[in-house]
Amino acid sequence: MRVNNQEGTLGEKLDTTKMPGHWLLARLGKRVLRPGGRELTRQMLNGLYIKPSDDVVEFAPGLGFTAQLTLKQRPASYTAVERDAAAAKAVRQYLTGNHQTCLIGQAEETGLPDATATVVYGEAMLTMQTPSKKQQIVQEAFRMMKPTGRYGIHELCLVPEDLDEDTKQEIQKALTDAIHVGARPLTVPEWRVLLEAEGFIVHTQATAPMHLLEPKRLIQDEGFWGALRFGRNVLRDSEARHRVKAMRQVFRDYAENLAAIMLVAVKRNPENNFSG
Repeated sequence: MRVNNQEGTLGEKLDTTKMPGHWLLARLGKRVLRPGGRELTRQMLNGLYIKPSDDVVEFAPGLGFTAQLTLKQRPASYTAVERDAAAAKAVRQYLTGNHQTCLIGQAEETGLPDATATVVYGEAMLTMQTPSKKQQIVQEAFRMMKPTGRYGIHELCLVPEDLDEDTKQEIQKALTDAIHVGARPLTVPEWRVLLEAEGFIVHTQATAPMHLLEPKRLIQDEGFWGALRFGRNVLRDSEARHRVKAMRQVFRDYAENLAAIMLVAVKRNPENNFSG
């Protein structure tokens, strides 16, 4: 994702043919941009069990869909860390209470104090990182988390678990070419190992089909009228239509090997007896 230093609209300095896929979809009116859709996000939040006593940190909030759901739980504090200034501007319109803020920064180096959060989560962002950046981001989540902390992720994953390396690389290249952002999804065991290697114990796991651009999922995520508005916008823009069709075709071509995953983990610590 390119970092914008000036607030504006998402991807405003990029034309349709070069814009990252998630910003293109957002510009066309899509609000739920997570691989498992609205339902898997809700499952993640249920697993995190956010309470009024929690201090929450969200990595890469995007347009703020999940932020709105989190704020309904009235946590003691909510802090978002977003690279893109335009996205941060979109999120800030929902932050109307005390102790709610959206910082422009990097998930791998937030600048937040140690042991400052009880809940940390991020969606559809680790997938786009290199292996070393994935590790750094998970380490940062662990560092800023209190001993009783919970960490949630919602990402793209590869199936089956024993998928061969050649097919993995083929899928990575196809995704990267379609969405114009490096995509490096992992298998379910690889996602678990990533978290466990940095000191977390996976508590909850769920998967869902990768149906981001399928009609049924569009209606589930956006509502009937939202899906209709998105479809109308796609039809009106030939360049955008070409990009969206290319993304959907990749998702369909590799439907047997692409899924969405949600994991909720707890910090490995004798004090943490979290049971949800």
